[in-house]
Amino acid sequence: MMKKLVIYTDGACRGNPGPAGIGIVICDESGKIVRQYEEFIGNATNNIAEYRALIKALELAAAYPVNGVDCFSDSELMVRQLNGVYRVKNPRLRELFIRVREQEKRFEKVKYTHVPREEVHIKMADKLANRAIDEEK
Repeated sequence: MMKKLVIYTDGACRGNPGPAGIGIVICDESGKIVRQYEEFIGNATNNIAEYRALIKALELAAAYPVNGVDCFSDSELMVRQLNGVYRVKNPRLRELFIRVREQEKRFEKVKYTHVPREEVHIKMADKLANRAIDEEK
């Protein structure tokens, strides 16, 4: 049984709001990629896309026999909101924030870390998110 998964998520949009996509890279503890995912999500803001990517990633992660997930994102706003540093004032984001909290219940331990967009797996997730937008056009 794997103890935890390492998740990298990114949301992208052209214009803000605009056509948006999500990209997800899920690795096992050794760093091996076990799943990649991309999806066009219609029109959204960048923050909505970031949250949507995380929600989908947690749903996908629940299919694996793990008890914890480490989530990495280049969205400082989302990470700080989920870590309780910032309040969630936007009603649409509040709704997505609550959905994340619901998904978290599937795991014993969930951790959120902000990383620069240059991080290699974030770059991969970004590519996936942008490809989803491109393929929709």
